[in-house]
Amino acid sequence: MQPRNMSMSGVVDLAAVKQAQEAKTKAEQARAEAARHGGAGAVSPADLVIDVDEAGFESDVLQRSTEVPVVIDFWAEWCEPCKQLSPVLERLAVEYNGRFLLARVDVDANQMLMQQFGVQGIPAVFAVVAGQALPLFQGAAGEAQIRQTLDQLVQVGEERFGLTGLVVDPEAEPGAAQPAAPERPAGPHDAALDAAVQAMDAGDLGGAVQAYKNVLAEDPGNTEAKLGLAQAELLQRVQNADPQQVRQEAADKPGDAQAQIAAADLDLVGGHVEDAFGRLIDAVRVTAGDDRNAVRLRLLELFEVVGADDPRVTAARRALARALF
Repeated sequence: MQPRNMSMSGVVDLAAVKQAQEAKTKAEQARAEAARHGGAGAVSPADLVIDVDEAGFESDVLQRSTEVPVVIDFWAEWCEPCKQLSPVLERLAVEYNGRFLLARVDVDANQMLMQQFGVQGIPAVFAVVAGQALPLFQGAAGEAQIRQTLDQLVQVGEERFGLTGLVVDPEAEPGAAQPAAPERPAGPHDAALDAAVQAMDAGDLGGAVQAYKNVLAEDPGNTEAKLGLAQAELLQRVQNADPQQVRQEAADKPGDAQAQIAAADLDLVGGHVEDAFGRLIDAVRVTAGDDRNAVRLRLLELFEVVGADDPRVTAARRALARALF
């Protein structure tokens, strides 16, 4: 099963935004249900590490990522660094006690998943949070670095998506299913938001933009509509762009605000988040007046696309402040 929206890897999966908003409620309901049954439905420590293939990716990774961050370990039997990294990740999965789920993917048996995630070499570690794919690190890494990365991942999962993790019971039988959480009542704008996502899937970016604007006109604080509108407008801007021409112009005119803005949009759509942010921060340093303000405003818009709690946004905000002041 192909991961949804992998062309926007590391940015935002629109179809998962709604799931993310409901994730905290569902996880808390699952925890409450497990408590009422004396722990029934909790997973065992052995269930915190799973082997995943292409056929099970949708259910084992994408769907589970609305409950708990899923860390994906791309490995192979012949890979010596993998033999050092994988046991560390497995041990930490148990130590973190349900705050993330570790999914192991054998690249020799799952070449399509390797290609869809853009894995260039192994070991490579990604995460999927509420359907959103995030690159974590590639190659050998020390345990201190791994812990720091996992701590940031768990924090983003909890603060941005409300993912409170899995209930772990050492006495639970491995493979025990968790109780299904009650369905959350439909919200007042669910139909309009679903229509916006369907328009996105159909390539009707103008229709999606208008649908999100309609929701925001009635509910200005709607998080899903804000994120959806930011991404729909981004995709609309790059829809007819010639990538080669845009990048050549940006290279030829480092001080041209509009050239750098256009290239940054392409960077972000390609999943190169740090490149997009860095390009615009550099442009802030070398521009002035209206041009500088235009670059700053576009950077703030791209922050909205990625999400305010993303560590890359936090770092870029600090860099922007230094460039401005």
